[in-house]
Amino acid sequence: MSLAIVHSRALDGLCAAAVSVEVHLANGLPSFTLVGLAETEVKESRERVRAAIQTSGLSFPHNKKIVVNLAPAELPKEGGRFDLPIALGILAASGQIDAAQLDRIECAGELSLTGELRPVRGALAMGLALRREGGGKTLVLPPASAAEAALVGNVDVRRATHLLDVVAALVPASEAPLPVAEPLPRGTPPALPELRDIKGQAGAKRALEIAAAGSHSLLMTGPPGTGKSMLAQRLVGLLPPLNDDEALDSAAVLSLAGQFDPSMWGRRILRSPHHSASSAALVGGGSPPRPGEISLALNSVLFLDELPEFNRAALEALREPMETGRITISRAARQSEFPARFQLIAARNPCPCGQAGNPLRECRCTSEQIARYQARLSGPFLDRIDLRIEVPAMPPAALAAAPDGESTAIVAERVRAARERAMARQACVNALLEPQLLDDHALPSGAAMSLLLKAAERLGWSGRSYHRVLRVARTIADLAGAREIGSAHMAEAIQLRR
Repeated sequence: MSLAIVHSRALDGLCAAAVSVEVHLANGLPSFTLVGLAETEVKESRERVRAAIQTSGLSFPHNKKIVVNLAPAELPKEGGRFDLPIALGILAASGQIDAAQLDRIECAGELSLTGELRPVRGALAMGLALRREGGGKTLVLPPASAAEAALVGNVDVRRATHLLDVVAALVPASEAPLPVAEPLPRGTPPALPELRDIKGQAGAKRALEIAAAGSHSLLMTGPPGTGKSMLAQRLVGLLPPLNDDEALDSAAVLSLAGQFDPSMWGRRILRSPHHSASSAALVGGGSPPRPGEISLALNSVLFLDELPEFNRAALEALREPMETGRITISRAARQSEFPARFQLIAARNPCPCGQAGNPLRECRCTSEQIARYQARLSGPFLDRIDLRIEVPAMPPAALAAAPDGESTAIVAERVRAARERAMARQACVNALLEPQLLDDHALPSGAAMSLLLKAAERLGWSGRSYHRVLRVARTIADLAGAREIGSAHMAEAIQLRR
């Protein structure tokens, strides 16, 4: 047979779109042509495939005109993931394996010159796409990628270490089937920092607990060395583990970037990009588009230290994803959408020298310098942050005398109970409560509502600020185990948004 079709998948944003690798052999001037919007890495597969087939002891059709079409043609293809399907297509079209056996598999893998299979990015996305579409096909991948895809469940995933392993398994009535892939071993995750290590700062710890209970965004302002970064690093330990669906979604995005760590399965992570990060690094970009930090922090925490030092355009690009939980990257040819449901924690100094308001050291910045420094953060961006607190400097004597606070485990248990109350009531954390549902689930008492209205009028709050304070008050009430938002809960929520 001079025509063979092999099924594979290309990465298109977070999706793994189906691709048909069509291989045709014909008489004519010997050549090897790849068509179908293939990137440079894909075109280089011609030499890898040729060498892999020959060194494996198989026959490469040197005297034929070889045309490989990657369909659909309008979908960009990148990487070495099509090496294996192209090699199998050539072998089937030249009659060395049974082409009918290719209908029952989907495959991907980069070939070395010796025929060994190397892992590819996005194995989890491929497994999720195959499970969603059904059809009963077997997914054949290199060992490391197969172990990733096996985490999906309800998908027949097989691992192959060499091109010859796949060839032997595709022989009718094969006595050498490919082994079933075992999910990646989870391993032991690294120990999390302990909240008790932070001396004093009771107000900041309370704000951190509220942020964890309601998944609220938090901005900490204070002089250098007051513990802002330490507090942010301990937020992950207060959050409950991810459920299976959340863990799969988070792992799938990390797999696209080649950063999936099996030891962190089900654990929330802390992404902390440097302040020199560009807009594309934060929200995603490139050609074809890749996920940015806000997507890699899916269902987890994004910590932006030295917030005013970030590029202003990069921070402004966060505004829409903070509201919608998704980011759409548009290019002239196509669009890619990535999930971006993250919890933002940020820290900043109060002024360029960092000592404004510090009783221990004198600030030498002028009022104009301080105003310019604080103006680096726009009003619309700050309006989207739920909690804004000060982390004051503590004198050495007070720091030494400060008693040990509560442990991470104790605070995490209160956070878990509060989140369970919210989920039982409205099926989402309080930060995601839609405005139209606030009257049903976050209606304060008469005195609390009066307090909120007075504060909103005096401080000139926007409608967004009004709703965010309501959500924070609902979280504070949940931590207290109260059914109704009282005046004390509302007063604390207002104080946390000064």
